[in-house]
Amino acid sequence: MDPKTTALVLIEFQNDFTSDGGTLHGAVNEVMDATGTLANAKTALDAAHAAGVTVLHSPISFAPGYHEISAHPYGILAGVVDSNSFVKGTWGCEIVGDVAPSGEDIVLEGKRGLDAFGSTNLDFILRSKGIRTVVLAGFLTNCCVESTMRSAYEKGFEVYTLTDAVGATSLEEHANAIKYDYPMFSKPITTDEFVGALADQAATVDTSRGY
Repeated sequence: MDPKTTALVLIEFQNDFTSDGGTLHGAVNEVMDATGTLANAKTALDAAHAAGVTVLHSPISFAPGYHEISAHPYGILAGVVDSNSFVKGTWGCEIVGDVAPSGEDIVLEGKRGLDAFGSTNLDFILRSKGIRTVVLAGFLTNCCVESTMRSAYEKGFEVYTLTDAVGATSLEEHANAIKYDYPMFSKPITTDEFVGALADQAATVDTSRGY
């Protein structure tokens, strides 16, 4: 895993999901507690920064009133509207402090749906930076992360998913996606395996330089 051609994409690590008091935190906190989602994401982020991996944050946001989407949303977006989640300018829409953007991190703008490629310039950024490997973490395991994973796979990127740095609204949905869907469109790995792969690459580089 070459840091120069690898990007870590953190999807919707926003207070409405991640934090006590968030509008949707109660729906995902069981899985977060079971997997250590946020702590693992921070570990992955710290390792990515240390190795020089490109880091992108993909929050979702809407203006008050949700005029960017249908007046009669259904499915997951209906849940977002009904719970008044991810409204621009609110605490709930902010990226949680544990994995807040820093340094040269890139924050994508324009995400209004599930796929992080769908209404953002993610594809342009990845290709312009010569990225070939995409590593995904975030929410929801079986929704936005999976949608982004499928698109990345079809666009020809090498895709990894951090199975212990994603979260869903139930342990059953989380486990089902990882067991049956993730292997079809990505290479599922743990955060420790991701960190180890970066360390192995660094060791290989040092050896080649005679260190």
